[in-house]
Amino acid sequence: MFKLRRYLRGHYLECVLAPTFKGLEAILQLVVPIVMSQVIDVGIANADTAFILLHAGALVLLAFFCYAVSIVAQYFSSKLAAQFGVAVRDDLFRHVTTLSREDIDRLGRASLVTRITNDTQQAQDGLNLFFRLILRSPFIIVGSVVAAFLVDGWEGAVLLASTTVTVASILYFMGITTKRYRKAQRALDDVQLKCSENLEGTRVLRAFRQEDAEMGAFHEVSGTVRDLQLFAGDLSMMVNPLTYLVVNLGLIALLWVGGLQVEIGNLTQGQVVALASYVSQALVELLKLTWLITTIAKAQGCATRINEVFAVQASQIDGKKDAAAALAGHKGPAVAFEDVGFAYPEAAGESLSHVSFSLDAGQTLGVIGGTGSGKSTLASLIMRFYDATSGRVLIGGEDVRDLTQESLRREAALVEQGPRLFSGTIASNLRWGDAEATDEELAAAVACAQAADVVDAKGGLDGEVEQFGRNFSGGQRQRLAVARTLARRPRILILDDASSALDFATDARMRRAIKRGFAGSAVVLISQRVAAVRGADRILVLDGGRQVGLGTHEELLSSCPIYKEICDSQLTGEEAGR
Repeated sequence: MFKLRRYLRGHYLECVLAPTFKGLEAILQLVVPIVMSQVIDVGIANADTAFILLHAGALVLLAFFCYAVSIVAQYFSSKLAAQFGVAVRDDLFRHVTTLSREDIDRLGRASLVTRITNDTQQAQDGLNLFFRLILRSPFIIVGSVVAAFLVDGWEGAVLLASTTVTVASILYFMGITTKRYRKAQRALDDVQLKCSENLEGTRVLRAFRQEDAEMGAFHEVSGTVRDLQLFAGDLSMMVNPLTYLVVNLGLIALLWVGGLQVEIGNLTQGQVVALASYVSQALVELLKLTWLITTIAKAQGCATRINEVFAVQASQIDGKKDAAAALAGHKGPAVAFEDVGFAYPEAAGESLSHVSFSLDAGQTLGVIGGTGSGKSTLASLIMRFYDATSGRVLIGGEDVRDLTQESLRREAALVEQGPRLFSGTIASNLRWGDAEATDEELAAAVACAQAADVVDAKGGLDGEVEQFGRNFSGGQRQRLAVARTLARRPRILILDDASSALDFATDARMRRAIKRGFAGSAVVLISQRVAAVRGADRILVLDGGRQVGLGTHEELLSSCPIYKEICDSQLTGEEAGR
């Protein structure tokens, strides 16, 4: 938690006022036993009704002021905790968005969701309770012991001994539970992962009738969380009875010693009642201290997990050059690969190996190959989702690592095979491509993507898009995703199997429209369909991550056996042009 203190900057007033008002409440509460002792020793002993009523009024005023300052303290602590939680959550999310795909894969998507939501909430709750009780509880406990010593040294010693034993027990048990709570939070990541997998894959789950198997798997991971939390909870629950036992034994000893002191005239009855009241106050605050330490233990474990994310430095260092300037001032190819190799983290081998090609503005490069041949990896390297492990990826003659990621992704745009739409309207989704695009420009992009009928069927650009675009079919989502990208009018357009859910006729019309409307753009067309890539200026053939062919359709038919095999499996001899 200490490392997150930076999020309290600018809120120092609340940091001071919240514990200050709680401390004031503690002072007022410590005065109450003194007033009560006076009522017993003076008012009741002398049958002085006026004295009793006067001090009763004082007790009412003390109660009112305690209530008022408690409300003020709660307001400031809650406000501070809410501001802290918002700042941590925002900064954590902002930091995650700066990480590369490699960094996110290493941390785990489910774990990141848990840390941004549950962990930050636990840290916020811990901070709220900290500022409410960190001054009040210790102040009342110490104040009660000091007051007991001022009344009688023996009584003070009894209360000090019982308090010391209780605090030591609390700290011992909390040291054990802190580690358990941290493990429980890590286990919660598995629950989040299993839950998201099943909710997103519910159709597959039901199609294969795996409900019972997945229920068992979910029960297993949730049971792990339950066992860890029960163990920590059992230890925490032992603290309260132990606190009651030790403090009440101390109270018995205090009353016994106090009774002896009253008999010999060293203490008054009012002082003994005041001492018993101090013991009761100390007991209540010790229980609150137990609650505080338990909550802080949870918050500390969560804060550690949050700091683990902040400690991850982006593996990709942003460049300083502008991609638009590089493309505008370069006379050579818009995109080039120079002996590029790439291996995913902890992978057994390279996903791409010794890939080289160049693509001029206005040209189309078709990329074809079997499943797992490295086609999508190639697209990711152009977009710099990952960095090549060997060789160079050039945009406008500049290494992508020297370009700012913002300018690169403004000039290069990717449509993936499984596109994501976001809840809102069709227009709000399309304006991800260009926030300033007019309705006419959006309509032109829609028409180019062959999605006009989709938009019309939903009532126009203001048609509703549900979460993940689930109110659209796979082909409709693909066309809207292409339209979203075309709205940006990128200089480098990458279509990664972006028409796999379309019929051949619609796919062909889309490709022709893009060729007409984006004649000056470099287009990378990735597909498993020969019909989609055969018209490209050049075709890159990948097999197992290796480049096995590069040329036109006709050239590859005679020089690349793998390409010829693909053609034979999809086209007749006449269709292939032989």
